[in-house]
Amino acid sequence: MPKIRAGITIHYEQQGTGEPLILIPYLAAEHACYAFQVAEFAKHFTCISLDLRGTGESDTTTGAYTTETLADDVAAFMDALGIGRAHLFGLSLGAAVSLWMAAKYPAKVSSLSLHGAWTKSDPFIRGVLESWRIIARGLGNVQETVIRGLFPWCFTPELYAARPEYIQALSDFVRSRPAQSLESFLLQSDAAMNHDVQAQLAHIDVPTQVTFGEYDIVTGGFIDRLKGGIADCETHVFKGCSHAALYERVDEFNGKVLEFLQRRARAQAA
Repeated sequence: MPKIRAGITIHYEQQGTGEPLILIPYLAAEHACYAFQVAEFAKHFTCISLDLRGTGESDTTTGAYTTETLADDVAAFMDALGIGRAHLFGLSLGAAVSLWMAAKYPAKVSSLSLHGAWTKSDPFIRGVLESWRIIARGLGNVQETVIRGLFPWCFTPELYAARPEYIQALSDFVRSRPAQSLESFLLQSDAAMNHDVQAQLAHIDVPTQVTFGEYDIVTGGFIDRLKGGIADCETHVFKGCSHAALYERVDEFNGKVLEFLQRRARAQAA
């Protein structure tokens, strides 16, 4: 399993060929969280999935985390691998980090594919995140916090009712992955709670895709703010989905993202 020193030691996995596509995980997750996407994306792109600091097999550090400093980690990671420019993909926290990458390191970003993104944590998002932190402290187990605390915000009631075996399979998958420590979860969720890239949106000048689930009450309200703030931004809403359309409508989600990535890659190559 490859690791590279980029200020901190970062673990990553690489599959496929073509232009580089860096997949940035969401809160409490590590690189394998996008397994349903990489299998398809790697047919067209070199997919590089990394573990952010404090997750998976990357270094755990003390001190505050911010979405901006997590973006600094990704930029240093690209330098260490010799990647000059890449497409970026991320859900939720991964989207927040990607926004900072495009704002702070525009020369490194070919395009953004953002899902469940938000510009600045408001009282509602902070309240949701604080509830997850309370659950995590009470359980003392981040994996169970994800399953019991985060899943109901990420999936629709209809999915729970129609496909309980699928929810169970996703739960088993979470439990099978390297466990994030409670301390790292609290630091990472602090970064999400304090996320604020609103003032930087006007500086983002790369092709951007923004998607949300129709019933995403966590971040869905930010679609107009992102579309209005980023010059070259296209949006899509996945019907019948909550915060994690990439699990609820796998084929539809992958197809929509690949259509954007391939179209933008062709335009830049022309």
